[in-house]
Amino acid sequence: MKPRSRRPVRTAAVLAAVLLAATAPAAAAGVPGAHAPAVPLRVATYNIHAGAGEDQVFDLDRTAAALRDLRADVIGLQEVDVHWGARSDFADEARALAEQLDMRVFFAPIYDLDPAVQGGERRQFGVAVLSRHPVLAAENHEITRLSTQTPDPVPAPAPGFAEVVVDVRGAQVHVYTTHLDYRADPSVREAQVADMLGVLAADRGPKVLVGDFNAEATAPELAPLWERLRDAAPDGGGTYPAIDPAKRIDLVTVSPDIRVTGARTVATEASDHRPVVTDLKVPRRGH
Repeated sequence: MKPRSRRPVRTAAVLAAVLLAATAPAAAAGVPGAHAPAVPLRVATYNIHAGAGEDQVFDLDRTAAALRDLRADVIGLQEVDVHWGARSDFADEARALAEQLDMRVFFAPIYDLDPAVQGGERRQFGVAVLSRHPVLAAENHEITRLSTQTPDPVPAPAPGFAEVVVDVRGAQVHVYTTHLDYRADPSVREAQVADMLGVLAADRGPKVLVGDFNAEATAPELAPLWERLRDAAPDGGGTYPAIDPAKRIDLVTVSPDIRVTGARTVATEASDHRPVVTDLKVPRRGH
């Protein structure tokens, strides 16, 4: 839902580094072509609650196990701590999860704060994308945000909207991961949807947008999404809270050229959200 620290924020919207797990497997090569058969791709989204379960106990091994059980090719993560604080043992969760799962990772900070101690690592909080396929490009885009780290914030552009381009056996797929505003007032989410669609409009080819939208698919502020994308798991079940979920706010959405062959919400208490996993067929053609 929302980060739990409220120290002053300093952000950067530049291209972030793509970290490669040393043992990350390479995807099989494919030859792009308009008439080539579609390729399978399993995509998931999971708000990992900074590695704390529904029981509020920090256990990154439990988080990794829940992610492993999804058997996904690409996973969008939200509420990822990188040296953020004591709540997550100052761990670099993005790198640690990538290493445990033998996947590549791109981390896109929303907040980038000074170290807790002099000479320490910068404190970061944001979203990430894990991938078993090669990552051809990655960018941390800005969208409108209402900061949780400054007093009396006003909506302003800030980073934390991740985009990666993955090579799936010759298909170049744009995968975006987002974490939208949690407040009852939908105005910031409405602006965020417009900003995200602007980013998506600049890219060609198959697109998958996943994340914690902090709103159900029927919410009016999400309506513009459905003019260009479709909900991949409309019958997947609730995602929040993890125990007896009452809302479906964690979504996987896809462009019209992607076919959905399966989708489900997974019951686990490794976070306060449940993950969503979808099986897709992606057209194999040029970027």
